[in-house]
Amino acid sequence: MEKLFYVNWQELFVPSISIVELIIRGTLVYLSLFSVLRLMPSRQVGTLGIADLLVVVLFAEAAQNAMASSYSSITEGAILVGTVIFWSYSLNWLGYKYPRFQRFLNPPPLLLVKKGRIIERHMQRELLTKDELMSQLRQQGIECIADVKRAYMEADGSISVITYDSKSRPEPREKAG
Repeated sequence: MEKLFYVNWQELFVPSISIVELIIRGTLVYLSLFSVLRLMPSRQVGTLGIADLLVVVLFAEAAQNAMASSYSSITEGAILVGTVIFWSYSLNWLGYKYPRFQRFLNPPPLLLVKKGRIIERHMQRELLTKDELMSQLRQQGIECIADVKRAYMEADGSISVITYDSKSRPEPREKAG
């Protein structure tokens, strides 16, 4: 009956490893995963931003470990969660203050279609097939690639499309023959 109400307060709140080590571990994991996710093709990330995805995953992992007592104290989980939040905020702040850094955090849009023609090397870079591109165009109400003035792969993996309006659309060229 004694164990039913016994709480080891020291084990609950006093970290079992160095706080500096926890911060270094959290920093290395966050920055490593961020770099790996940044290098992945955009279409595999989906509509969730890289930093957002990383924060959610690491926050959940750190909090879960603290609650499940994988760490020996709640303090360790709180330090890791704080480290993840710190890096997420810091990278967002740096991107806001320094536009060049923002280009590292979020890649610029990649041109996939120009004047109705697919740019194959950009499609290959993003591991995007013509069928997948056409599916995205159809979802936006576009049936023919010739109707597309420009199409871009955005940093979040979505495809934005600029179409010709009826007045500025070039007339198809007739083959000489």
